[in-house]
Amino acid sequence: SSSRLLSSSVGAFFIDTQSGRVATADGLVEAGIVPAGEDPALPWHRINAPDDASTMWYAVLRRHERGIFLGTMVFRHGDHHASLLEGGWEEIPVGEILGTPGESRPGQPM
Repeated sequence: SSSRLLSSSVGAFFIDTQSGRVATADGLVEAGIVPAGEDPALPWHRINAPDDASTMWYAVLRRHERGIFLGTMVFRHGDHHASLLEGGWEEIPVGEILGTPGESRPGQPM
């Protein structure tokens, strides 16, 4: 349900498929991009992640492919994480994720 998706930034991460910008659900609400309790509209797409995912344990990665940005989350420092980085995925610094401590504000460069 959308209310569950947007109830907490833990586990709810989204990627703008056009720009590659990443945000938490709370970050989208705080930035005025989406009203509380609603799913964001395209070009925002939910990144598949465990419900309890946080950037403490998981890395957020993106890859530009076929004209859009794809996003994923993987457990940090594991074999899969290393494999994705070797395969061309880019790890997004936590400070660039809208809605996390130290994030850049809307309109600032990524």
